[in-house]
Amino acid sequence: MIKSDFKSIEEVLKAYPNEQACIEHLEQIRWNGDIKSPFDSSSKVYRCKNNRYRCKNTGKYFNVKTNTIFDNTKLGLQKWFVALYIVDSKQHISSLQLSRDIGITQKSAWLMLQRIRKCFGIESNLSS
Repeated sequence: MIKSDFKSIEEVLKAYPNEQACIEHLEQIRWNGDIKSPFDSSSKVYRCKNNRYRCKNTGKYFNVKTNTIFDNTKLGLQKWFVALYIVDSKQHISSLQLSRDIGITQKSAWLMLQRIRKCFGIESNLSS
């Protein structure tokens, strides 16, 4: 997802300084220049405003976050990328510590950790 050769959170923030840089990185990873609809991979795709796309066959709108761990979240991708770095660099982190590290609520951090752990098959404690 994000390069694992980062040495600090500061390096992650420099590599992905804003939401658009994060979106462009995800688009490169996910589609590599060939955008596919998550609803119908054979459909033609139209680019719309605000980093959204429209599937011609289904008429549904989507973006690079659709059907990923980032889907349906109000948290910015930069916070997600930092959280991914932190989870990757530490053996175990609690939701309380993650919330302090990236400046979000403990509840949001807990939900974020659940998605990350599920995505990467990491065992989770209920006491996070």
